[in-house]
Amino acid sequence: MRRQLAAGVLLLAITGCSTGPSLENQGAVTAPPGDSHHLTIGSAGFTESDLLAQMYALLLNHAGYKTSLLTVANRELYEPALESGQIDVVPEYAATFADWLNAKTNGPDAPAAGSPDLTATMKALRQLATPRGLTALAPGKAVDQNAFAVARSYAREHHLKTLSDLGASGLKVRLAAGDECVQRPYCAPGLKKTYGIGITAVDPKGVGTTQAKSAVQNGQDQMVLTTTTDATLDQFGLVLLADDKHLQNADYVVPVVNRSRAGSTGVTRALGRLNDVLTTADLASMNQQVDNWRRLAQDVARTYLKDKGLLK
Repeated sequence: MRRQLAAGVLLLAITGCSTGPSLENQGAVTAPPGDSHHLTIGSAGFTESDLLAQMYALLLNHAGYKTSLLTVANRELYEPALESGQIDVVPEYAATFADWLNAKTNGPDAPAAGSPDLTATMKALRQLATPRGLTALAPGKAVDQNAFAVARSYAREHHLKTLSDLGASGLKVRLAAGDECVQRPYCAPGLKKTYGIGITAVDPKGVGTTQAKSAVQNGQDQMVLTTTTDATLDQFGLVLLADDKHLQNADYVVPVVNRSRAGSTGVTRALGRLNDVLTTADLASMNQQVDNWRRLAQDVARTYLKDKGLLK
């Protein structure tokens, strides 16, 4: 899902940039929030990130800021650029970014910072972001989490609406997912431990790939690992089962800004307007328009904001 579309020359420029304020440089951390009127919005180069970046740019333009967009598909590159101020704003995912900063700060073996609890996740994220000169703004309602889907006919036959329903059914399940699903706590081990689902095997077809969804559609597998904003489920005759015991981490969409350049109330207010309207279903619909209908991300973003009364 996270496709790489970065331009080499831009990556070279960012690779050579200086890092953000050191963890010891508390003066930089506590400096007043800045309000640069020309802001660079970063995108991670996959459809959803492009859409969010376009919406951020349009909302900031509407609020009187000048913006430019920069696509950098690798978090190892765009996060330091955010710290240094070469990028001012990026759309992120709360739990994933908290875990990323936690590993960077405390090492790869540090206990996870992200969790299914959004409040706890945001507290951890902000504690990790602040010493780096970053501010995580308020998350919205939209969430892009791992999710599990089954064939609609299978769900109807066995009366399944939630993962708990599947566990209680006693059905044996062959799961289409990535190789790592065998060991990841949110995947096969978590499905067994949290829901009591009888996973007989993991079919290594990737996360939400066409091959994985086709395998569930034709009955080769019974369930597929995908995401909550997957817009293609209908065309494969699939439906999501609700994660009713909250196995998945709180990967709510959250804008992260460079405090010294984009930490002002003007930026916060402009981007916060999106939180009032954007839902997970909205993101899935916009992803579908770009990926399946071949519409431009900028056009889809603009139409959505106009439809919601956020742009004229």
